Amino acid sequence: MSEQKVRYSDEELEEFKALILEKIELSKRDYDQMMDVLTNRSGNGVDDTLPTYKVLEEGSMTQTKEELTQSAARMQKFIQGLQAALVRIENKTYGVCRQTGKLIPKERLRAVPHATLSIEAKLGQK
Repeated sequence: MSEQKVRYSDEELEEFKALILEKIELSKRDYDQMMDVLTNRSGNGVDDTLPTYKVLEEGSMTQTKEELTQSAARMQKFIQGLQAALVRIENKTYGVCRQTGKLIPKERLRAVPHATLSIEAKLGQK
């Protein structure tokens, strides 16, 4: 009977670390772009040149800003999850289901690199 792996090898952890660092970089870039729009840092100055349409667009603009704010908050949470995954890599606990103690399949970790639960554990939580 073969012994079941209890953690990923250092080489495997390095592979996941590279994937996570890339996702963090891309996510931070997206987050910064959202924040630029929300804070009007990249504004093109048309707000004061089109006063006629301002009243009509105000409701739409408010909805767009709310959606963008929610997206930015989700992105920030995603980045925090990825950063926490880096800590687990350093602790060599990355990829271990926090409920079952078994390894989370590589396919799941590649799709959801900040996962802390296996699919079985996640489905069992409902």
